[in-house]
Amino acid sequence: MKLIEAFKLALQSLWGNKLRSILTLIGVIMGVASVIMVITLVQGANRYVSTKLSGYGADVFTVSRMPQVIFSAEEYLSYQKRKILRMDDYEAVKAICTDCAEVGALLNKSTNVVANGHSSNNTEVRGYTWTMLSLNNIEIALGRGFTPIDEEHATKNAIVGYDIVDNLLGAGDPLGKEIRVDGIQYTIVGVGERQGKTLGQSQDNWVAVPITTYQQNYGYNDSVTIYARAAGNAQVMAQAEDQVRVLMRTRRHNAPGTPDDFNLETNDTFLDIWKQISSLFAWVVLGLASIALVVGGVVIMNIMLVSVTERTREIGVRKALGAKQRDVLLQFLIESASLAVVGGALGVLGGILVGKLITIFVGFPTAVPLWAIFLGLLLAGAVGIFFGVYPASKAAKLDPVVALRAEL
Repeated sequence: MKLIEAFKLALQSLWGNKLRSILTLIGVIMGVASVIMVITLVQGANRYVSTKLSGYGADVFTVSRMPQVIFSAEEYLSYQKRKILRMDDYEAVKAICTDCAEVGALLNKSTNVVANGHSSNNTEVRGYTWTMLSLNNIEIALGRGFTPIDEEHATKNAIVGYDIVDNLLGAGDPLGKEIRVDGIQYTIVGVGERQGKTLGQSQDNWVAVPITTYQQNYGYNDSVTIYARAAGNAQVMAQAEDQVRVLMRTRRHNAPGTPDDFNLETNDTFLDIWKQISSLFAWVVLGLASIALVVGGVVIMNIMLVSVTERTREIGVRKALGAKQRDVLLQFLIESASLAVVGGALGVLGGILVGKLITIFVGFPTAVPLWAIFLGLLLAGAVGIFFGVYPASKAAKLDPVVALRAEL
């Protein structure tokens, strides 16, 4: 039997039982759609986070009391025992790190902002040194950034993100307008460029004030995060990190051979942590999707067994006319694989569509790699062939005499 003829017979059989074929495909469609959706979401998130982190510059590193990502309550409690980092530590790094081109410090918390009778929730108020805008890769769209004078005199000037402008200030020039942060009045002197969303969360809902003003209002017992930019290539970056690490260990009286009681992190650190988290998420969901694929495969096997029973006389006629066992086996395997591949194609389209809808309505980034499409089709075909072997083998082994005696 020619391969093309086998495909024709398989498609004719499937088309002749359209409703049954569609119901059979549901499991495969759901499994493949889940696989494609997870891959597109994870790939999109990885690419987006990588772009965002690289935007801060590969030459920037941070020093903080505890890491940005904590995986357990035990770790959090152990980090809470560490001494906080103070502005004196920032001043020491700025003075001693000869391989650092820029050094800045950041304090932040979430609060409410009020203006024109409107208020925003969960707005991040940031205490910035005057160098932090460039270290955070924030360009000024309107107005100006902070100056050393703002920091030195603890002015009541503020720089805001566009969520504040759009949601609180309304139309018109925002520069010179007043806002209240925790009841304290500030004058807007600058507006940062739009940052968009990261994983569906707006990056423009923030207000920055001079770090000295922040400490006057919220106290001096919050731990600062120190940012530093190396003054050169990767080798200089390593030297700058070593300088800062030795300085901080000395200031915090870390004994030789003991671990740091602070965290020095680079963008690569954050990216590696993110990839570990996203990979774990992907494997969990892919495991659940594989269950749907197995269920879909079992359904295909069941339907193919029913099909073999229904077509017993047809098989007997084919064998009586000279069809060999391998011809019958090939016919039913192709029918099973075709059924699964059609389901896989629909699953690929469904997974991509759901991913795009999530991007549109939630803002979660997606990316559809070409290999994911082929993977989805390959998985579907493999499921169809694997679960079609037994029904096809049963059909191929039918005795033609017994098959011809079967009742219609």
